[in-house]
Amino acid sequence: MPEGDSAYRAAANLHRSLAGRVVDRFELRTPKLATASLVGERILGANSRGKHILLRIGDYTVQSHFGMDGSWRLVPPRPPEPATHTRRRRGPTTAWPAAHRIRAIVGTDAVIALGIDLAKLDLWPTSEEEEHLGWLGPDLLGEDPDLDEATRRIQHEPDREISAALLDQRNIAGLGNEYVTEICFLRSVLPSRHVADCGDIAEWVALGRRLLLANRDRVGRTFTGNLNQPTYVFGRGGQPCRRCGTIILDGKHASGSNQPGATERNAAWCPSCQR
Repeated sequence: MPEGDSAYRAAANLHRSLAGRVVDRFELRTPKLATASLVGERILGANSRGKHILLRIGDYTVQSHFGMDGSWRLVPPRPPEPATHTRRRRGPTTAWPAAHRIRAIVGTDAVIALGIDLAKLDLWPTSEEEEHLGWLGPDLLGEDPDLDEATRRIQHEPDREISAALLDQRNIAGLGNEYVTEICFLRSVLPSRHVADCGDIAEWVALGRRLLLANRDRVGRTFTGNLNQPTYVFGRGGQPCRRCGTIILDGKHASGSNQPGATERNAAWCPSCQR
């Protein structure tokens, strides 16, 4: 599940492979951006902000968000291979996905970046980044995030469920549902508890940053320290708790979105360890 650490690694890979190169192919496959072209512009680099990936080209920023299924893939500058190609290869794949899954193509003489199944894709002048993303809370994977500000924003709504408060990107940027579910377990608190009943919120924020930092440089995310048993409760409904043996329960908790019609998120908790 893509979260802040996934966006961080994707941006780092894009930066390492593309920074300094000149664009020779540029496609953003959404109706409002279909005619946009940055061919001939130099790629300045890429970084992440929460779950958002920002690829800066010339005076513009390509903004993308993975959602549930998105990714960026780096491939050699060669014609697309048939989507049905199945011959096994050693090392990184060079195959292109089916055309309908490709939302963005940023090509150079050395490598092509493919934006696949991206949930959000936009393009704006880099000077307008703050106008578009200034609503985000402190980025937990930022160089020096203001954790006190993140704590203040969460505490501003003491009657809100802690799961919703942590998932709300206006409060704190980078945490997704897997992280929030596991943080609730590590803090021994039900995800439905109100912020006011969850003790020192600064400790919650600090724990979220420590976990993201621990996972940002590895593909195999873990909350237990064991890559073979990576989670305590997330995705483990009906299985015994790794700490006490009680059967993990699953259900729903608030999404953290204030948009009308926002769906709840999958929850899991140990009824013995979390009270």
